[in-house]
Amino acid sequence: MAVMSVGLKTRLLFASAVAALIAVACVGGGGGDGDGEDTSEVGLTFDDLGLDDRIPLYTESWNTDWTKRTISLSELIAGIQQPDPRDVIQPIDDPQFDTVEEAAQWLVDREPVVALELEGEARAYPLRILTSHEVVNDVVGDRSVVVSYCPLCNSAVTFDRELDGQVLRFGVSGLLRNSDLVMWDRQTESLWQQITGEAIVGELAGTELEFIPSPIMAWEDFRAQFPDGKVLSRDQGIFPPELYDNQPYAGYDSSTQPFLFRGTPDDRYPAMERVVAVRISGTNKAYPFSVISEERAVNDEFAGTPILVVFGADDTASVLDTGDVKTGRGVGVGLAFQRTVGDRVLTFDALGEDRFMDRETETVWDLFGNAMEGTLAGEKLTPVVNTNELWFAWAAFNADSSVYTGS
Repeated sequence: MAVMSVGLKTRLLFASAVAALIAVACVGGGGGDGDGEDTSEVGLTFDDLGLDDRIPLYTESWNTDWTKRTISLSELIAGIQQPDPRDVIQPIDDPQFDTVEEAAQWLVDREPVVALELEGEARAYPLRILTSHEVVNDVVGDRSVVVSYCPLCNSAVTFDRELDGQVLRFGVSGLLRNSDLVMWDRQTESLWQQITGEAIVGELAGTELEFIPSPIMAWEDFRAQFPDGKVLSRDQGIFPPELYDNQPYAGYDSSTQPFLFRGTPDDRYPAMERVVAVRISGTNKAYPFSVISEERAVNDEFAGTPILVVFGADDTASVLDTGDVKTGRGVGVGLAFQRTVGDRVLTFDALGEDRFMDRETETVWDLFGNAMEGTLAGEKLTPVVNTNELWFAWAAFNADSSVYTGS
């Protein structure tokens, strides 16, 4: 019970800090270029502390090898300032799951989940839970994976966490870079950029984790696709289950300036616009929601791969809008697939809400790449690695990468 009390206190304190920062961001503050003195509880930068490339005081106890790095340490910001901020936001190391029937008692149809289908198993990780933990260390089939979510960037990314025969345990470092979560691993105490999957500081600096496709979708769609799937439970023994009903990031994706972000966001699109971020063979391309929502089906070729990017489920809720995900505004979802079946490249058109037809065989497909009716019925498109990130974050890490602007 004592552990529960400490965890609950930490979560409530963190939620209060987040709410205060969002209030500042919503009236045009927050972020900035890091100039000037910042004495708040969160947001101190290396420059503010006058340490430049040296380790800030609250990391002096770490065994991280700071001499090995792919970035300047001044790019890091303290999201939480404590003597050791690691895992103040508690990761889930022994995840507990509900059946689909059990989860249907507390999830609502339109709320978003991270969907992972791997080695014959399907699992859903509701964002209402991930906003409070950000990292889940899991084992699916024979694969050790880490499911990560950064609420500040709306980036949900899953990686294989086995490297050279060693299974890493990941946590939340308490540091941020370009507002994005910086993870740490317990084995080497290296620091990892969540959006890119790259070790940026420490013994493993320069190493990249393997991405595993895990798109965001509405709960009702996961339930329909995977009736025998498992769902990350609210009962993890960390917080009271009902605490997950209250979201700490209310109003964040309605602000104009991401907080704890240094520099000026790329102004080609609104900072908080969502994009489908596609990654193939180490290269990246963004498909802004404002563009693909008009076309619904985008036939493209990227990194030598014919791909299909689809937009649907307009009512899928944001967990970054209100304090209750049930009332979050609808933002939709975007997904990406290879559009090759066998040796044939298909071309798709939108039929209506969440339905598509290929021109070559006139087969009807659903939003999730399943052939429902026609010549290819029963076939399934292969997903490519894709996430639904906020524009400012994608652009910060991919300044020289391609952006889809319409057909």
